Amino acid sequence: MRRPALVRPALVRLTRATSAVSAATALAVALAGCATDVTRPRVENSLGPVFANLYTHQQALLGHPGLTPAAVAAKASCDKGGPQVPDRGAGSDWICQLRWTDSAGKPQNGKFELQVRSNGCYQAGGPSKLVGPLTIKATTGTYVINPVFEFDGCFDTT
Repeated sequence: MRRPALVRPALVRLTRATSAVSAATALAVALAGCATDVTRPRVENSLGPVFANLYTHQQALLGHPGLTPAAVAAKASCDKGGPQVPDRGAGSDWICQLRWTDSAGKPQNGKFELQVRSNGCYQAGGPSKLVGPLTIKATTGTYVINPVFEFDGCFDTT
């Protein structure tokens, strides 16, 4: 006796679903080994330049054009989880001291809290006393999001 026509399409769908799950699992396993090398030097070497670029953008919005990332010269010194924890790996316990030169030529130093993901991307937030509030008034008279209030960055994990 022949099977009903509905059984065959159901079997094909089940086979396709199983293949898709297997492929997704294999891809996840392959990628897991590629994107897990979060280290202190990589975090530090990324945070300074990302902040410097965004700070120059903020200053241009505020009417201080001409400032360059090289003049800002932002340098980071980071620690993950305190002195008893190795400075590597993803987590929301990264603390970085960031030093830079502001638009008036004065040195600044602030503590930034980072949430670093295993893929090398992070979210950073600093002290509003130094970087300003969430919104700032641009020279155009409009309020815009402050680019250095909270920002994202990424670094190469390979």
